[in-house]
Amino acid sequence: MRIARFSLEGNVAFGVLERDQLDIIVGHPFGEVERSGKQIPLAQVRLLPPVLPSKIVAVGRNYAEHAAELGNEVPEAPLTFLKPSTSVVGPADPVVYPPFSAEVHYEAELAVVIGRMCREVPVERAADVILGYTCANDLTARDVQQREKQWARAKGFDSSCPLGPWIETDLDPGDLGIQCTVNGEQRQLGRTADMIRSVPELIAHITEAMTLLPGDVILTGTPAGVGPLNVGDEVAVTIEGIGTLTNKVIKRG
Repeated sequence: MRIARFSLEGNVAFGVLERDQLDIIVGHPFGEVERSGKQIPLAQVRLLPPVLPSKIVAVGRNYAEHAAELGNEVPEAPLTFLKPSTSVVGPADPVVYPPFSAEVHYEAELAVVIGRMCREVPVERAADVILGYTCANDLTARDVQQREKQWARAKGFDSSCPLGPWIETDLDPGDLGIQCTVNGEQRQLGRTADMIRSVPELIAHITEAMTLLPGDVILTGTPAGVGPLNVGDEVAVTIEGIGTLTNKVIKRG
């Protein structure tokens, strides 16, 4: 099923999306989903980020061609970093160009949404802790990333983690097409089959170190083709079987 989080007349709820109608969920989607039977047209609501994670655990250089295009080696172990919850925005929300950077790049990624609290998850049980998948854009202040020794500012600035448009729960992440366009022009085109480490491997690696909570998000890396964005650009991430996440870049102020 497709699960969306939305706002209508100041109220926030989750709903199951079917044929442009949202069937409102009673409570939240973590655990057994209970539908209310009340339906609202998708066109009448504002879509929000599909979850508000306590943390986003991102994986760098998980596609060999992307590592190579930036002059990096493929790491021996998954290269992980954190993005704060304040970096999250939803579909159609603006991305605010950070004033401390002159080179912000797009990075289209498959995002994994965790469905229950978990730690020390073995590879063979990873599917048990996944609620579903959504689109993500791991926006990066590339110039800041290159000159600072750690990536907190480069990867964690406000609005640097667009997520959406919804969560797809019935999906095999093993071989999905990923595309990024800027102003309608294709910039990235890849497949998740090219990931160096699979989704189950990433979950096992991450949960060796930290507990993941319901709604936490794992970003699984980006294919080759990353590049700069400018104020006024419209950037869209499309993932096969999920949909399209679109955001416009604006200037702060």
